[in-house]
Amino acid sequence: MNLRLAFAVTTSLALPFAAHAQPVIGPYVSLGAGTSILETENYYFPSDNHGGKFFPRVDYGGVGDLGYGFANGFRVQFGGNWYRNNFAKYSNSYGYSGRQGGGIQRFGFMANVLYDIPVSFPIRPYIGAGVGYQWEELDHVHSTIGYDDENGTSGSFAYDVIAGLSYPLPFLPGLAVTGEYRFMELTADRQYEDTLLGGASTTAIKLGPSFSHTFLLGLRYQLFNAPAPAPALAPAPVAAPAPASAKTYLVFFDWDKYRLTPRATQIIAQAAADSKTENVTIMNVAGYTDTSGTPKYNQGLSERRAKAVAAQLVADGVQASEIEIHGYGETHLLVQTGPGVREPQNRRVEIVMQ
Repeated sequence: MNLRLAFAVTTSLALPFAAHAQPVIGPYVSLGAGTSILETENYYFPSDNHGGKFFPRVDYGGVGDLGYGFANGFRVQFGGNWYRNNFAKYSNSYGYSGRQGGGIQRFGFMANVLYDIPVSFPIRPYIGAGVGYQWEELDHVHSTIGYDDENGTSGSFAYDVIAGLSYPLPFLPGLAVTGEYRFMELTADRQYEDTLLGGASTTAIKLGPSFSHTFLLGLRYQLFNAPAPAPALAPAPVAAPAPASAKTYLVFFDWDKYRLTPRATQIIAQAAADSKTENVTIMNVAGYTDTSGTPKYNQGLSERRAKAVAAQLVADGVQASEIEIHGYGETHLLVQTGPGVREPQNRRVEIVMQ
């Protein structure tokens, strides 16, 4: 039931966004703080096999992570967390219940894999999951009438499910505001000490698997690959102009993609067919991108687009020795724009027959 709730929250955050967003690229750090909701904790005493429930309050917590993002939208991150929940009341199998003092805190580390879902808006959703180890510390847990006092620290294997949204701040390149939900389960029982009033005797108390929900607001900063405007003084590389008799074909691409569309394959097939009927010695295949993303990433994307077109030309019968492949990144725009603009006509490959 608890895991189904986690997936329901994850899905509700992710489904409204379903189409294309720039992923996090390179190393990053993130911090978050917010609300911790710990579900009811089941306890029992092994000595006489009676038990009951602890009812936590909604309290607070925080997380910190170091991560690395890949160009395909996936990220890996490793981090720590600390959550605090005070107890409100208890009940037991004898039919007693009452107010309760003290609390519980969880701390540990988690390794997660996340995926930035491609979308076409500035707000970018992501989902993830991971595993790690968590400790729970009972901090003077006691009934208000003072029968006993539970203390100690015990750990368990844990897994989590993550769903979040990020919004890059345009005035601070590399910095993004994040809103995140985390579900976590500690899968094993944990054992603590229960001391009777006055220290007369001590026995063991165990807590069952623990389920928590955390809602966080935070900041994420890309360390070295923050998007940056093109240098004002650096001259752009210049492609060799095609001779007057050259024939040009334009192949366009979806944002952040180098996969050929059905229309693209038709244009490439036409170029391959025309090369057989004309006196063609070289087919110059040049890839380009728009200005969204970093210059380094765009350079690689333009090369991948050019290679995809060249591979299709070879499949359509053009000799590989007749093809020259170039990637020019975000330079030589068909439509002049500023940095960070997604312009469809700039996401292209030009096939020039010479």
